[in-house]
Amino acid sequence: MNQKYPTKEKLKQKREIDLLFGKGKWLTCGNLRVISIDLDKKPQEGLIVENQKVGVSVSKRYFKKAVHRNRIKRQLREVYRLNKSVFTTVFGAHSLSMIFWVSSEMPKDFKSLEQNFISLCKSKK
Repeated sequence: MNQKYPTKEKLKQKREIDLLFGKGKWLTCGNLRVISIDLDKKPQEGLIVENQKVGVSVSKRYFKKAVHRNRIKRQLREVYRLNKSVFTTVFGAHSLSMIFWVSSEMPKDFKSLEQNFISLCKSKK
């Protein structure tokens, strides 16, 4: 079971992020929100992704201090890394996705964040 989060799986290119916000589908569950586009189902011209790419974002509006934003981002990346197989089966092996934390309060603990993430993945089916 591959539980790594290598650089090739990180969503960084502006072109990919713009495409994601332009044509992606939103899904919300609890305090998590995901925007995703599956390139197997909806191929885009000139864009080929050999694996899934995921990015993480936390709003500066809710968390003024970078310490808090970075902590939530670290936790979201870890939740993704540990539950990558669930995420990949739901959103597609060749997809672009971005995960958002959309609440003004810090996640209670890692377990509740992980349960929120798994319920988000299950709600797409």
